[in-house]
Amino acid sequence: MAHARGHSVEDYLEAIYFLVSPIGEYRPAEGSPANAARVADMLGVSRAAVGEMLKRMGNEGLLKRDGSRELVFTKQGTQRAEQVVRSHRIIERFLTDFLGYSPAGAHEHADALGDSFTPDMIERMNERLGFPERCPHGWPISPDDERAENAQLLSLTDMQAGERCEVMRLVEHDGDLLHWYYDEGYIPGATLTVLDVQPAAGHIKVALSDGKQASEQRLIAEKAARGLIVRRT
Repeated sequence: MAHARGHSVEDYLEAIYFLVSPIGEYRPAEGSPANAARVADMLGVSRAAVGEMLKRMGNEGLLKRDGSRELVFTKQGTQRAEQVVRSHRIIERFLTDFLGYSPAGAHEHADALGDSFTPDMIERMNERLGFPERCPHGWPISPDDERAENAQLLSLTDMQAGERCEVMRLVEHDGDLLHWYYDEGYIPGATLTVLDVQPAAGHIKVALSDGKQASEQRLIAEKAARGLIVRRT
């Protein structure tokens, strides 16, 4: 989500949206209980810069802090964050479906273009696309649909040996990892069977099938597995 122009309020809204989401949370390599620290890690900026922006967003009525200093959206903040996320997903679909970008590449360009389009332009894109249900990475376009589906989903790291699942969504915030998912075939619709879980070694062994070829055994590092949002089958 790094931009040469710096990070906008919209970038922060999108980052915090995923941090407060019950699923698909971005987690830094060295975790911190403070969401402000997670925002800094997620956007690749200093904590001082994050503090200044969070103060500004609080003054604008978008954020508040609870007793534990965790970040909480106000009603206005929630509505604006959902609008930002929905627009991002529609732009991704426009870039893949009409302009021929790869799904991973579309995410990077959508980050840069997110605040370049008016709401009317976004709705025209959505109509021209035929009102798609999901972005290229499996996330529902509608925040309401996303919340309704969340209860059915979990991270691959929460699966047990012997269980089978379908990849539903890909966590997007690590651009290199997102490219890796597509290169390795871990895409929405792929089927995984968990063969072995080795927490001490930090990996999971799975059998991967995309419906086109026989299953093959793979090792997935915990970091990558955490970003695969799946549904048990």
